[in-house]
Amino acid sequence: MLKVLVAYATKHQSTQEIAAAIGSELRAGGLDADVRPVEQVTDLNPYQAVVLGSAVYAGQWQGDAAAFLTARQAELAARPVWLFSSGPTGEGDPLELLKGWKLPEKLKPVADQIQPRDIALFHGSIDPQKMNFFERMIIKGVKAPVGDFRDWDAIRAWARSIVQTLTAQPEP
Repeated sequence: MLKVLVAYATKHQSTQEIAAAIGSELRAGGLDADVRPVEQVTDLNPYQAVVLGSAVYAGQWQGDAAAFLTARQAELAARPVWLFSSGPTGEGDPLELLKGWKLPEKLKPVADQIQPRDIALFHGSIDPQKMNFFERMIIKGVKAPVGDFRDWDAIRAWARSIVQTLTAQPEP
């Protein structure tokens, strides 16, 4: 059975919940999936594939996720990898809301070396009760829509596409 790592970086658990949903779909599709925060991942050797995601703030991935992607570049390039970002809130297609943005500019050269199978952008969630005063003031200042805008159907469908890719039989 293929073993897949679903690693994530989160600040207020929204991205953790997305990673958990992805892991559930991978397991439902017959894969062995571990879901872990990036700071707890010490060895990629047990994994044949990796899904890596991060919460996005001010157009940047969380530091732990960006450092993981950069430091593990060679290891990640040796296996199938999928990347996802979680962040924009509001109604509509997240790619349209962010004008096609999927990954921070400074991480694009690393991603180009790794050649991920796909890079997804998912809506995020903003819960002011989970934020400190400074974060609430920023959200208010930029007039970011507050609420849970995650599209669970899109997240699950993306995870199922990973299952399809990893379980496809090679052509004879």
